[in-house]
Amino acid sequence: MLDYDKATLSVLFIGGTGTISASSVRLATASGMDVTVLNRGNNSAGRELPARVNSLVGDISDDKSMAAALAGRTFDSVVNFLSFDEGDVQRMVQLFAPITRQYVHISSGSIYAKPVWQSPITESTPTGPNPWLPYATAKWRAEQALARAHHEAGFPVTVIRPSHTYDDANPPLPGGWTVFDRIARGAAIPVHGDGTSLWTLTHAEDFAQGLVGLLGNSRAIGETFNITGDDVFTWNQIYTIVATGLGVTPDLVHVPSEFFPLVAPEWFWSGEMVGDIGHSAVFDMSKIRRFVPGFAPKLTFERAFNRMAQWRAQHPSSAVGDPATEAVLDRIVGAHTSARTLFEQSAPARDTVAS
Repeated sequence: MLDYDKATLSVLFIGGTGTISASSVRLATASGMDVTVLNRGNNSAGRELPARVNSLVGDISDDKSMAAALAGRTFDSVVNFLSFDEGDVQRMVQLFAPITRQYVHISSGSIYAKPVWQSPITESTPTGPNPWLPYATAKWRAEQALARAHHEAGFPVTVIRPSHTYDDANPPLPGGWTVFDRIARGAAIPVHGDGTSLWTLTHAEDFAQGLVGLLGNSRAIGETFNITGDDVFTWNQIYTIVATGLGVTPDLVHVPSEFFPLVAPEWFWSGEMVGDIGHSAVFDMSKIRRFVPGFAPKLTFERAFNRMAQWRAQHPSSAVGDPATEAVLDRIVGAHTSARTLFEQSAPARDTVAS
């Protein structure tokens, strides 16, 4: 039975310490909300949360664990950062329908069908399964399941579609701190295509403005929202901004997008090169601004870079690259260099045949 005899808005964040969620928890707390975070108690990235946050320990994948953690509790809003597929949705509907007035599902801007034939991307832009990205396809199916639960049973869902969201502890580069470190030491960086596709970057603090502004808003039930910033760059610009901040000149190696999954099919970002970031993505924020008039992203990537560099200096044990990603990037650059060399060496033969 729902019991909402509370003076302030009570919000449960499932997750709460990740790239997107930690900033939302901090802003919700600063806004005077009664904030509870439920996760497995692991904050490996070291993102600090306010002391006033209530903490629950539970495993979102374990129904018994969740039932024990939530026993006797109700919330005005529940925000789930950790639901990925249709199976998750079915469990979450059963778990939260009795105890919340609003369930906020964090989906993904990657569910928009590629290529996108019209820009900017609005909430009505076609979506669909993505053969290159199982993650995007799972998120798309989850949205379909939530829509059915809302229309058939009145489940009070609000769907949020962020795009490439980052924070100080997680640079928005395919390969993360490994690429950051490679740029710093002048190593070659493989860039998909010619590096001129347009990409939207959003700092998690700016994303939080939109998300927190929707909490407790009954008009948002049954609605879907893009939440990104207006910070749009080419990928050449993104890498160059990092290099300039580090005081170096970037060594950018332009590689056809389709080359990545051929050379490194096991690397998560290889599918992204073809199925998502290889395409331009610019988003229309008109809807979120209608529902949250105060939504006004403030952090440009240039400004945010300085904070990332400071985080890197203060967290040397976590803000580092990894050997596996280094090996993948070296393999991609090496394979492309070898293919280019073979092509150039065959030039005389091609010229002879042509003549």
